[in-house]
Amino acid sequence: MMVTFVSQCEKNALKKTRRVLDAFANRIGDNTWQTVITQDGLDTVKKMLRKTASRSTAVSCHWIRSRARSQLLWVVGNKSKFSLEGVVPVNYTTINDLKMDETKIMSEVVYANTQKQLLSEHLFAVGTVASLLVEQLFGSGQSGLKQAAFVSGCLHDIGKLDPEYRTWLEKTINKNEKQVIELHEDGLHIDAAKFSFEKHPRHNEISLWICQFIDLSPVLPNKKLFQLIEHTVFWHHAKPIRKDEYLKLNDVHRKLNATYKEKGMQELVAHTELLLKDVVKLQNNYEHPRTNADFTKCRIKYDEDLTSGFRKTDLPQYKQYECEELFKPYLNDINFNAKANILRACVISADRQVSALSAEELSNYITTATLDLLVEKTLQQHSNLTQQIQICLDGFEQTYRGSERNQAQNATAKELLDVEHVAVLNGPAGCGKTKIALEWAKLSDAKKVIWICPRVQVCEGLYHDLTSNEYLPSGKLEICTGEFKYINNQGESELTPQGQEFSGDIVLTTIDQVINSITTHTNVTAFTEFLNSHIVFDEFHEYIPMPAFNLLFAELIQAKKLMGSSANTLLVSATPNYSFIENILEIAKQDIKSIQSFNPSHYQINFELFDETQQNETNPLFKAQPKNTIVISNTATLAQQAFIQNQVTENAIVFHGKFKTKDKQAIFNKVYESFKAGGTKEFDVLRSGPIVQAALNITSLQMTSEFTLAENFLQRLGRLDRFGKSQTVNQYTVAVPSMIPESNGKITCSCARFLNGNNSYRSAYAWYVFLQNHISEHPLTINEIYQLYERFYQSSQGVAAVEQDLIAGLKESAKVIAAKVHDPIRFIQKQKASDKKKLKKSSLRGDSRFVQMVVMEIESFDNFTITDDYAMDWQESDGDFANCYTESLTLLRNTGIIDYAAKKHHQIDETSPSKGITAKNIGLRKQVLEGAAVEPQHPIYLSYTPSDLLTKLGENECDESAIYYLKGTKQVIGAMPLNKIIQS
Repeated sequence: MMVTFVSQCEKNALKKTRRVLDAFANRIGDNTWQTVITQDGLDTVKKMLRKTASRSTAVSCHWIRSRARSQLLWVVGNKSKFSLEGVVPVNYTTINDLKMDETKIMSEVVYANTQKQLLSEHLFAVGTVASLLVEQLFGSGQSGLKQAAFVSGCLHDIGKLDPEYRTWLEKTINKNEKQVIELHEDGLHIDAAKFSFEKHPRHNEISLWICQFIDLSPVLPNKKLFQLIEHTVFWHHAKPIRKDEYLKLNDVHRKLNATYKEKGMQELVAHTELLLKDVVKLQNNYEHPRTNADFTKCRIKYDEDLTSGFRKTDLPQYKQYECEELFKPYLNDINFNAKANILRACVISADRQVSALSAEELSNYITTATLDLLVEKTLQQHSNLTQQIQICLDGFEQTYRGSERNQAQNATAKELLDVEHVAVLNGPAGCGKTKIALEWAKLSDAKKVIWICPRVQVCEGLYHDLTSNEYLPSGKLEICTGEFKYINNQGESELTPQGQEFSGDIVLTTIDQVINSITTHTNVTAFTEFLNSHIVFDEFHEYIPMPAFNLLFAELIQAKKLMGSSANTLLVSATPNYSFIENILEIAKQDIKSIQSFNPSHYQINFELFDETQQNETNPLFKAQPKNTIVISNTATLAQQAFIQNQVTENAIVFHGKFKTKDKQAIFNKVYESFKAGGTKEFDVLRSGPIVQAALNITSLQMTSEFTLAENFLQRLGRLDRFGKSQTVNQYTVAVPSMIPESNGKITCSCARFLNGNNSYRSAYAWYVFLQNHISEHPLTINEIYQLYERFYQSSQGVAAVEQDLIAGLKESAKVIAAKVHDPIRFIQKQKASDKKKLKKSSLRGDSRFVQMVVMEIESFDNFTITDDYAMDWQESDGDFANCYTESLTLLRNTGIIDYAAKKHHQIDETSPSKGITAKNIGLRKQVLEGAAVEPQHPIYLSYTPSDLLTKLGENECDESAIYYLKGTKQVIGAMPLNKIIQS
């Protein structure tokens, strides 16, 4: 490369620098040198100049890129001798020559917040802390992300140069309101009576607008980083609710132009340049660490030609997925979104840490170059978890001294440590995956483990296991879900104090809680804790057919993969779905570590064909079962119907998801105590939906399962003689609707339609055909059955069917994310007492609403009584939400219940929110009822008592689509539509 050196040295530095430069370059003027030189040679020149540098040293180096263009590479010594472009100033302007507005710009002190932190110090500190967070979490392998974090932090609040914001902040400070203004989770914004964000952009929007006039190409290695920076700057705050929503960058420009006109916007950009010079000074004086994102190389200028293109420039979308036919585009989106999640979380975490300091504290951190202490405070973890796990492992070794099982589990845990980033633990049910995961955590020196499950019931099952005497009875284990928040304290479960969630050494939580940190603005910093902790994804295969969850789960994994050897992440499943692992998670086969089952029992797989229109002894899901049997159907309704059919003659218990929370908890405990290892055997038969098929540590000697895909097939099998105690061959009956083998893969029955609706019918049918061709009448061991599962994923027919379902599932996920992962929105109003328990109006799992139902007492399908009691009573429960029930809004619309309630409910309930709306406006009534039902005080009624129907509506018969809360002769049966009872 050809370079030019320019010296502006003074005093003794002149001689020293000339000796160095004369040795490497040709002098072409008194203070100028030029030469062709390699990068190594240039590094040597820079190193030698630094060795001789003093306060009088000032040497710049320019790379001659073409005849018309040169690029400033570096300056050694006094940077103030050169401009941001490395140009030597020859004309000087006195203060008297400056225009009044320019004088004002250069002399004003600009604050970031009510703490009176200097905006320059705030920006530099947030950028530095954010980059240090990235470095601490991801190491040196992600230098681009570190650069992007620094630049994002330095630009995130640059929009606070906005005169409107500064005027408001100055008044607020003068009123001495600093003490009463809390540090809101969404930061500090203009909050004035006459001010409206309808007419003016927020400061993060202005920050994004300003970024367009900063040429970051000299400091960033690629354009993708600039897109990530824009996303972070824009989304480090939620957006306000506006009638006139901003969609294009021109919407921001248009509002600014209405307020300040062209001249004012030019001044705003000019002030940006001056502010970034102050940031550069702080950067140059800060000893450690130094970043290579040097704003002195950036060109900052208001450009009218650039603004003309703002009409076509979209504002950064929070999440963007498109329906694609191939895996590659999804992978690109997953990778970008994962990096955006990381930067956003690190910048917001840094912003909240820095904003909590006083101005004096912040200045001290910068002056003493100790901002890294804030990072240490954010990431620091203390626990004795490894000692607790070691005591647990010692107990297993003492109880089963020298056992082959212990040795194999130990060897597998060590193999998991050799994986480069994210490891997969694959093992049949009952092989001890929980113990292996604990040993892996201990070997990798875990201070905190976040154990993520697909469903609440899996969390509950694990909590039962891990708090038992065999595992960690004294450990600080916490369960944190939407329904349950309690922590183990020396064997006693106590409610987790508000604000102290995720404080346990092992936190059992659902995927929903973690995904909230990357889809909302209320829990963003939790993602930093996710990155900083050891992670176990238990039964991760369940996310694969779940719309939206599969892509968002992949984002979480991609973020962890970027951490390399510090990922500390383990995926656990007996049925890992190799296609998803390879095509979406991009985890290599060698990173899947398997362990064999130690269950010596044999299993006979029996396919039993039946007519699904018949609900009698010819239907294997309905016929009476022998003792110690589990029957698992694909839907809760089918399990309920079979239970009602046999409740008089069968000592059975039914379990599914359609219970009030309190009832569900009580029934879960009974199921677990009865069917666990060495359980009470209080019940002979368990009839269940798919809720028990994964991770629940229960067992039986007989199993009947409805036709399903391979993963569910094997998970259900895992509850059959789970602990290998049977002395006879275990019978695993698979109930197959007779129309499935007859249809040659076509969708001709309700079971097939249900599976197809979940994008899993092709996979299920391919698995069924595969088994027909590969099993015989001879019993198989667990290991032999799992070998068939692996061979299925090696077969061309199996892979093709699974990939078809997978692509269909990803397409649906893209649609769900577009519809339901809304941009984070800031709600200004203060929380009322009634707001403490509210449902999201839109949720990934389904748009649920609080509902009310009438209690039905049922003995058989021909003998039931609709009572005059309602199942839920919000007033009497005094805020006990365990006595509430929610139902999918989609179901309420599809069944027509919401239409019926819109027409009738205001006549029954005088306090109904739809009261007073004209009878003709049914659409508005529906909208009001649906909106109000996010609160338990205003449920949607799925059925009405006979007395309400008669006295208030003048009707003798209820609607067949009505849903009731059933109570059987022995237990609560749960919510069920009337037409499913009448048709049975």
